[in-house]
Amino acid sequence: MTQRMPSSQTHPVPLADNPLAAPSLKRRMACWLYEGMLLFGVVFIAGYLFGTLSQTRHALDNRPGLQAFLFLILGIYFTWFWHRGQTLAMKTWHVKVVSAQGLPLSQSRALLRYLLSWMWFLPPLLLTIPLGLPPGSIGLLSFVWVLFWALLSRFHPERQFWHDAWAGTRLVSAQ
Repeated sequence: MTQRMPSSQTHPVPLADNPLAAPSLKRRMACWLYEGMLLFGVVFIAGYLFGTLSQTRHALDNRPGLQAFLFLILGIYFTWFWHRGQTLAMKTWHVKVVSAQGLPLSQSRALLRYLLSWMWFLPPLLLTIPLGLPPGSIGLLSFVWVLFWALLSRFHPERQFWHDAWAGTRLVSAQ
């Protein structure tokens, strides 16, 4: 006697009905832009705190220290919120980050996602060092890279960003 598989197992589940399906690229990028606006406040307060604590008088003094401090603050911010599932921007746009299996992220998985998420900015920034580009060109190069990196998600089998696939995480709808 052979067992018959339920129809949900014989036919792939459509992406719209899959609870682990990625939100639309448009929604994810809107969330990304909103996150950037919210981070302005985080970076402003962190920069003010660093300047006050280090007694920095000029904006370009102690620049590597400020960059390292902001990298640490952003790491804490994202790791803490992603460990809980969502940042404020993600709540607004109904996007949630989970593990590849759909479970909440551990602190270490959230930290790995933070480090890999620098793929949004690191390649164009590293390219500017040997080329010595002016600020306007750096901005244009960064914009083109962000657009390219976002569109690369169209080539992932589940439409996830590649840094999420590498980190073992995924963005899902939180409706």
